[in-house]
Amino acid sequence: MNAGIIGISKYIPPKCVSNADYEKVFETSDEWIRTRTGIENRHIAETEETSDLAYNAAKQAIENAGITPQQIGMILVATVTQDQNFPSVACQIQERLGITGCAAMDISAACSGFIYATTIAKQFIESNSYDYILVVGVEKLSKIVDWTDRNTAVLFGDGASAAVIGKVSEGRGILSFELGADGTGGKHLYLNSQNHIFMNGREVFKFAVRQMGESAVNVLEKAGLTKDDCDYLVPHQANIRIMEAARERLGLPEEKMSKTIHKYGNTSAASIGISIVDDLQEGKIKDDDIVVLVGFGGGLTWGALAIKWGK
Repeated sequence: MNAGIIGISKYIPPKCVSNADYEKVFETSDEWIRTRTGIENRHIAETEETSDLAYNAAKQAIENAGITPQQIGMILVATVTQDQNFPSVACQIQERLGITGCAAMDISAACSGFIYATTIAKQFIESNSYDYILVVGVEKLSKIVDWTDRNTAVLFGDGASAAVIGKVSEGRGILSFELGADGTGGKHLYLNSQNHIFMNGREVFKFAVRQMGESAVNVLEKAGLTKDDCDYLVPHQANIRIMEAARERLGLPEEKMSKTIHKYGNTSAASIGISIVDDLQEGKIKDDDIVVLVGFGGGLTWGALAIKWGK
């Protein structure tokens, strides 16, 4: 039996910051931000830490899966914005969930983290090592943004998504995956000596446009499928032009691609899970749909999953 997502949730901090708010701080405009990135709003965690965001999403995902916290055998948290170096966010939310003894660790793959963590969970579920694994993608990027740099400050938001991975019925679940990294590209997107995000936008854009499309096609081929079999695309919500390039590579109409970037900005490891939650609530993802998840991030990393949706 395949591993699949049996419960999923999100948590968005309440404070919303619009493009109009940035017009008061930077020499920029709502039109400039929207046309170049697709972003209109993003949410900022004020008093909450990364582990708080993660816990709120995790608790709801477990409830959504219809299991108890004690049934979780492993916790995997994808993040690059831990509260501190240790203990890990995974260990912190394990304590708050009241789980004793399960494996827990953080994964650092930047915006590809949710896909990396879900792929790792798949291996443990399908080898019968664990019945249920909690995967969390969470970021508090507001604490590593350079608030004097308009080119990066307007891009990022805070948030969390969490999914419970378990066994699903025959034919459903994760059909294939692709993971990769190119460490030579790390110089284009990293945390600098001031503990701020540095990004060479031009180089990251070129990499992402190529890699997102390639990975989306590759993961379908690995599952024995073609582009025509894809019902829905959930790309990492980084930039609308990058997302559109991946959609066009698959030949999908606009309504078959998830788009939440206008509401939340780039939430890194949280973005794909957040998008899935919104799409499920709006009826855009249905049981037995072939759904492709694809992302890229600092490292430079990338990953994709082909899923036949449903428990």
